[in-house]
Parts: sequence; structure tokens; C-alpha cells
Amino acid sequence: MEEKTKTNNPSNRRIWLTGGLIGFAVGAIVCLVAIFAVMPSLMIVTKESKLSLDETVARLEESIVANGWVHLGTRDMNKSLAKHGIELKPRVRLVELCHPEYAKSILLTDRYIATMMPCTFAVWEGDNGKVYLSEMNMGLMAKLFGGNIAKVMGGKVVEDEHRILSGLLKD
Repeated sequence: MEEKTKTNNPSNRRIWLTGGLIGFAVGAIVCLVAIFAVMPSLMIVTKESKLSLDETVARLEESIVANGWVHLGTRDMNKSLAKHGIELKPRVRLVELCHPEYAKSILLTDRYIATMMPCTFAVWEGDNGKVYLSEMNMGLMAKLFGGNIAKVMGGKVVEDEHRILSGLLKD
């Protein structure tokens, strides 16, 4: 009588299958936890400014217009919060911009993305006294959405943002 090999034994096959499924599930959970831990730092890009907060905002506003975009305004978050009785010590400014042709192109095909419009740069003071500029990672966002959004946001918008920020950020 032939002895059954390890792989032909039904109980061994079940053990291997169960172990494989458990290993796959554990691996998937570890990957998801890693993605959720890393995702915020991938979606928002923050870099240190070479200038003071006021100088960064002023140069940014000028550069937006010089590069063919429309500066929609700058919100002083400290003043906005103070109107509601909240005092915030570190200064925070939101610089809003739009490129009408890019906006039209995206809104003709993907109106739901309007929730992310207009584009906004956050200029803020860190607890260390340094000034930072934060923005959405348009290249990554473009890849996530695909289609016309990827074409516009991942191409033209990313190129323009690099020109707009040129000379403002530390290397």
C-alpha cells in the first residue's frame, strides 16, 4: 500500500489552504493600516518657505497672477476665527486661486470635483516659528481620479504650480 504524500493528504491540504488564507488576510490588513498611516502625508504636500508669512503670501499672490491664474482672495483664518470668539496664535492664511479654462474643462466632464475647487495654498506658521506652505498633491490626486481630471490636474495644473511656487520654498 502506497503512503499518501503530504500534498495529497486532505487534512494537509486544508492546513495549507487555511494558513495561506490567514497569511493573505493578515498581509492585507497590514497593507491597509500602512496606507491609512501614510496617506495624509501623500495627499498634502508641505514645504518650508524662504520668506516670512506676510512676504510669502504677497509673493504668492503676485506669482499666481503672473502665471496666468486668477487670485480669488486670501483668507485670514485668525481673523475669521476671532469673529467667533476663538483666538489662534500661529498665523494661518488660505490663498485661493483658479484658472478659468482648467476649471471649465474639468467641470464639463466631472462636476463632482467642484468640492475641491478653488485650488488653495495654506501658508502657516509652525510652532517652531518657521513658515510653511501646504497644498494638495495634485499629481497624486490626478492619478486617483483618472480621465480628464488626470489630464488637467496632473499635467497643466502641476506644471503651473511649480512655476507659481518657484523661488518661495526652501530646497
